[in-house]
Amino acid sequence: MNYRNDIRNIAIIAHVDHGKTTMVDALLKQSKIFRVNQRVAECIMDSNTLEREKGITIMAKNTAIIYKDVKINIIDTPGHADFSGEVERVISMADGCLLLVDSIEGPMPQTKFVLQQAMRKGLKPIVVINKVDRKDSRVDEVVRLTQDLFLELATRDDQLDFPILYASAREGYAVTELGDEGKNIFPLLDCILEKVPPPQIAAGLFQMLVTNLDYNSHKGKISIGRIWRGKIVPRDFVVCLNADGESSKYEVSELFTYMGLARLKVDVAEAGDIVAITGVEKVSIGDTIADPDSPEALPRIEIGEPTIEMTFGVNTSPFGGREGQYCTTRQLRDRLYRELETNLSLRVQDTDSADTFLVKGRGELHLAILIETMRREGYEFEISKPEAIIRMVNGKLMEPVESLIINTRSEYIGVLTEILSSRQAQLSDMYNDGDGNVRLEFRIPTKGLIGFRGAFLTAIRGEGVMNTIFLGYEMWKGPIASSRSGVLVASDAGLALAYGIANAQERGETFIEPNTNVYEGMIVGINPRMQDMPINICKEKKKTNIRSSTSDIAVKLTPPIILSLEQAIDFINDDELVEVTPENIRLRKKLLNYTQRLRDRRKDQE
Repeated sequence: MNYRNDIRNIAIIAHVDHGKTTMVDALLKQSKIFRVNQRVAECIMDSNTLEREKGITIMAKNTAIIYKDVKINIIDTPGHADFSGEVERVISMADGCLLLVDSIEGPMPQTKFVLQQAMRKGLKPIVVINKVDRKDSRVDEVVRLTQDLFLELATRDDQLDFPILYASAREGYAVTELGDEGKNIFPLLDCILEKVPPPQIAAGLFQMLVTNLDYNSHKGKISIGRIWRGKIVPRDFVVCLNADGESSKYEVSELFTYMGLARLKVDVAEAGDIVAITGVEKVSIGDTIADPDSPEALPRIEIGEPTIEMTFGVNTSPFGGREGQYCTTRQLRDRLYRELETNLSLRVQDTDSADTFLVKGRGELHLAILIETMRREGYEFEISKPEAIIRMVNGKLMEPVESLIINTRSEYIGVLTEILSSRQAQLSDMYNDGDGNVRLEFRIPTKGLIGFRGAFLTAIRGEGVMNTIFLGYEMWKGPIASSRSGVLVASDAGLALAYGIANAQERGETFIEPNTNVYEGMIVGINPRMQDMPINICKEKKKTNIRSSTSDIAVKLTPPIILSLEQAIDFINDDELVEVTPENIRLRKKLLNYTQRLRDRRKDQE
């Protein structure tokens, strides 16, 4: 077996917010990819608008640097569990990985998941304890916990032999011994060249696995992946082998490799290179592009199954079609099925209703990002409350179960335990650092997590974070009763007025401001009682022979509660929908008419 010593392929993997993208920034800047006078922002690889807004990596991305005449291809992966499909998709391109662990938080749920994926693929790990410059770091304990994690996951003795470096990605340095003066990131690059094996070069004709897709309005579809065998040049003929074993012949138009933030057009690429190819139009992620004389398919990418489902439907509210550019069933269906080409963790199914589609994903955030992306593209639609996907296995109902890790203050243990016990959660571990900080680990059904984030942030008053990771399927434990109170529902259509909102605020908290257009059945607030309450939010003060309608114009209103998309999805009940448009997010009842809702409730009681 031959090797290419002029190249290394690594993936950077970690839990969310442990410094992956910042580490990539340091590698790019110190490898002199940019001009001396070039202004470069932080989190360079988070180019997507949503990624910058939310501060997380959503899509896996490729870049490359040159160090000591060796090209290092770097794959930046997401850290949030809902986007773990991105890790599963691209990790096969690498021969080694940088496992970043926060020097304070230590190994977290996603750390375990990504390390397990890396070991299954046989990647050579390099552990980087990041953020060692922080005053409250606990490096020795984090190293011990990381070693314990390797002992738990390792399947071979050689997987326990891994180097450990200490770094501050934000300050741009890494050292091999804790306590050494940090000058630059070069010790990490030296470790990559020494410890990460060069790509193996198998004998045979061209063969490449497609792990990502891009699109250009001039070039068409762009297939991205690693060449496993042979070489390729523009104008070569290739075949694309799909999941059904069918093959289609194409001519390669252009060939690109990565360097820094750019794609460089090249005349030839060989085994070990990560490349982008144009000219192959009908291609999907997981397909194999190969030489026509040796059309052999590589093993397809294995992606974990989704755990949550919700319906996407055409907007049926009275305001439907007013604010969106794409509002029809055909446009919605085309967009959802087009998403399947690049979002491998997603599933889309037609339903009995021609206007509604069942969409399945890894978690609420996974689906919320899709919804927000479509909304910004000009789509208008309505979505239902997320539900955990229940399976029937050997005649028994099975449901997804997740590990919930909470880092907070000790005074909130009681209220969190009370909330989670009603959601069928079981406390499996607890750690107290002696300074009032605690880490709680629960085993909880996925259905118990739906709508929990809002209750969690309220209970802890913002003093904590929560993380989850999918564990598997267990016996169904029965339904969870909703703990949410009733809502204020608009009984009339029109323009919300200050007088009507003031009356509504005597009965609960409102979601809308004066001069907001509302329709019958639209949810305009939350009611402290368990029953829904119809209310005329458009009511105006009538003039009398004593006073005019404007004599008490200075009505004092409490500022409304403005729900984000994620909060709206968490908030709604089974009989409610979220109306999503490019301009607004509205909550509504599925049945807009009050009389129809009463009849439907009576039928359920019978």
